[in-house]
Amino acid sequence: MPFELDIGWVSRSGRAQDNEDFAAVQLQDESSGHASMLAAVADGVSAGGWGREAAQTTVTCLARDFFCTPVTWEPTVALDRIVGAQNAWLYGINRRRQPAYGLTTLTALVLRGQSFTLAHVGDTRAYLLRQGQIEQLTEDHVMGGVDFAHRLARAIGLEDRVSIDYRQGEVVPGDIFVLLSDGIHNDVKPREFAQWAGEGGAQSLAERLADAAWRNGSRDNLTAVVVRVLGVKEATLDDTMRRAQSLPPLPLLRPGSLVDGLRVEALVADSGIYRVYRVLDERSGQRHALKTLHTQRAHDRQEWAALAHEAWVAGHLQTGAAARHLVRLHAAPVDLPSAFYLLYEWVEGETLSQWLERRHQPGVDQVLAIGQQAARVLGYLHRQGVIHRDVKPANLHCGVDGVLRLLDLGVALTGREPPELRALHAGTASYMNPEQWDDPPVPASAGSDLFALGVTLYQLLTSGRLPYGEVIAYQRGRYWRDPIPPSRHNPQVPIWLDAIVLKAIARDPAQRFETAEEMLLALERGAARPLLPQASSPLLERDPAFGWKTALAFSVVLNVALLYWLLFLPR
Repeated sequence: MPFELDIGWVSRSGRAQDNEDFAAVQLQDESSGHASMLAAVADGVSAGGWGREAAQTTVTCLARDFFCTPVTWEPTVALDRIVGAQNAWLYGINRRRQPAYGLTTLTALVLRGQSFTLAHVGDTRAYLLRQGQIEQLTEDHVMGGVDFAHRLARAIGLEDRVSIDYRQGEVVPGDIFVLLSDGIHNDVKPREFAQWAGEGGAQSLAERLADAAWRNGSRDNLTAVVVRVLGVKEATLDDTMRRAQSLPPLPLLRPGSLVDGLRVEALVADSGIYRVYRVLDERSGQRHALKTLHTQRAHDRQEWAALAHEAWVAGHLQTGAAARHLVRLHAAPVDLPSAFYLLYEWVEGETLSQWLERRHQPGVDQVLAIGQQAARVLGYLHRQGVIHRDVKPANLHCGVDGVLRLLDLGVALTGREPPELRALHAGTASYMNPEQWDDPPVPASAGSDLFALGVTLYQLLTSGRLPYGEVIAYQRGRYWRDPIPPSRHNPQVPIWLDAIVLKAIARDPAQRFETAEEMLLALERGAARPLLPQASSPLLERDPAFGWKTALAFSVVLNVALLYWLLFLPR
């Protein structure tokens, strides 16, 4: 767990006949990729007759589905999707079932990294006790006034769309979060339980709150969830960015230089933005790839933010089915690193671009295996909401263990990337789908990665040839003609593989694969269930100027005939 927590909860019917409250706490450890906690309290509205069911299904769905969302989603996005779907479901049932209906309030707390996120609808409440001070984090959604003090203005299932209040903030050790139903907070003053916070554990405080509400005459259900934060460990994206901004850059390193116990062996890549070194950890004897900003970019805060975003993405993608096809990110060998850098595992092998440079012609079976592994890892990334944006042979590494690994998440999109990185026209021109050169350009998507993978497979099958030739940025005209099938360059390529590659790189987006899973299925089926060959594009699509060329040719012929008639024919 990223947090050390002490959790207590209680839910009683009190003086009411039935308990229509419902509460849950769900924990996820680091192996799931989420490393966070969800706590929720719901209070069903008794007037409709189905309040208990509304509260229970709302909390259960939230606890069950929250940790199934992509790890790269910001907590407010995940909460909004799940609560919104539950609200739509309840509202649809209520419309058909009136006058009996089910409504509920909801207050949900998410702890992730070093921050909290609170989602709130209705009149349940959340409080934060910090250093002896208490703060109410939520606002009751009631109509107000003496006669309508308990009449809800917002509830789950009340309307077709629900408006959710969100609150976010930093978590520090010693914080105590208290989630209460109105059966407790209406009859117990906040200053009272602020005094009890230091007199026992979380369970003791939860029970004491319920006991106090009972003694004070509460006639409603009594539900309390108490979360005491004992320690905070893992950092979020914002935490990573703050840490990156506080560290100095690395200068140009020479072989033999020492950084935090890492001995530099060689400079293996220099893109003008980043430098990658092969280093040896003198303590463990393991080799790593150290990635840092180029010295000319060291004072660019936007580049710092992009590298911090890469660290966050790489860290969140280290679990799951396709994690073995990504290079593992390691922590710095010291608690307080001397500079900001990323430390990846070093895998012996070579990239596909190195294959092409030394004129290595892989066999069809080898290209097929590469395509399947690449489609599998792209499918995993896309399901997590990540767009790579720079798939190409230089970023596909074939290790000596036979595993294909996708490198360089530096320009990946997650929805949480810095705005400058999102606006960047990233990628390598010859591997970018044509729509990205339109005016205005179509943003990169999962389909962009699949197009780039298709170009890569075309290169591997044709000894390095590009389907549309070498494309210069914004050179849209390169895509006017259909690519030559790979089998025309390499007779070993079967026709069914021609069809798959040409479908991946089709000029028309509607003719391409929609998902990585669809492309993977086609590669796995192979000749057993071949795809239909792509139809040639109409001449007018391949050459938009064809009509003007035809008109020009007709005009030239007409003028020559007229000139001949004027000069040579008798009058």
